[in-house]
Amino acid sequence: MESQAQSVVPSRQLRNDSCGALHQLRTVSVPRVSETDVAVVIVSWNTRDILRGCLRSVFEQTQRVSFQVFVIDNNSQDSSADMVRAEFPDVTLISNAENRGFAAACNQGMRLASARYVLLLNPDTVVLDDAISNCVRYADLHLDVGVVGCQVLEAEDRITPTGFSFPSPFNLFLALSGLSRAFPHSRLFGRPEFSWWDRRSERDVDVVTGMFMLVRREAIAQVGLMDEAYFVYSEEADWCYRFAQAGWRRVFTPSARIVHLDGGAKSTKQASKKMFVQLQKSAMIYHRKNLGLASWWLLKLIYIASNFVRMVAWFVLSVVKRDNGSWHKSAAAKAALVFHFTGSEPK
Repeated sequence: MESQAQSVVPSRQLRNDSCGALHQLRTVSVPRVSETDVAVVIVSWNTRDILRGCLRSVFEQTQRVSFQVFVIDNNSQDSSADMVRAEFPDVTLISNAENRGFAAACNQGMRLASARYVLLLNPDTVVLDDAISNCVRYADLHLDVGVVGCQVLEAEDRITPTGFSFPSPFNLFLALSGLSRAFPHSRLFGRPEFSWWDRRSERDVDVVTGMFMLVRREAIAQVGLMDEAYFVYSEEADWCYRFAQAGWRRVFTPSARIVHLDGGAKSTKQASKKMFVQLQKSAMIYHRKNLGLASWWLLKLIYIASNFVRMVAWFVLSVVKRDNGSWHKSAAAKAALVFHFTGSEPK
């Protein structure tokens, strides 16, 4: 399997049934760089129809750079892999026998890639106006930039906030308490998401959002691949933290644009309660790894308090309004409390 992974062959389907050598975080096959400009890596899990639209946009809207495309399918049950195989013969398909999570799947694609840049791209996105070429050109002109993010639209006239501060207990408290929303123009209270910034100007950021993340190959070679301890969420924050420690800039540019369908709901609503708990689990991993035990405990206390309030408040609303949506939110908060006290996650 390892020898097969060293050559990139269009239309090849690779299948990974075990962890093996592909889970070694810093085993990065990067010395052999081709003349290809960018390798597009897309991780899919039950996203067949929106994945089709994403792939079409990549091929139709990428005009001024050479590229290769990898789709890593995490054991989808909706024939996503069959669709890619039938309709996109130039895509290299990796079909996993299990859902290995976002970070591990991205690493599979990056190990096969041989281009000057790697682009991590969500399947629930649509590329606009040669966005990939624009980002490659930007990175070529700024050699100290390791990661480039672009402007993301929820709708034609609404920009999604992307590009954030590094996670911290204080930033999480500001977000969960509502202070960041109550005072969006405050440089103090709005710091988690830079809420005073309209995303219409270029800016250095701590974290480039993983839905569209162009990464320089030399930067990957220096810091290693994504940490596979993260199943989903916080992996790009951890990666950007490592890039920052190594001296690479992370930059947002509005010169490139994509559409993020339903603000990401199409890819995460499949397992909302589980994803709610996973979000908190990943944040806990980040804090323990990068900020230490004291930050980990403080974050845990903040989450416990927040989840308790959410559980009670949403339950009361579900009774008063007879609203199933409120009941599900209360149940998600309860599941998160169970996780923090027992370590048990929802199935």
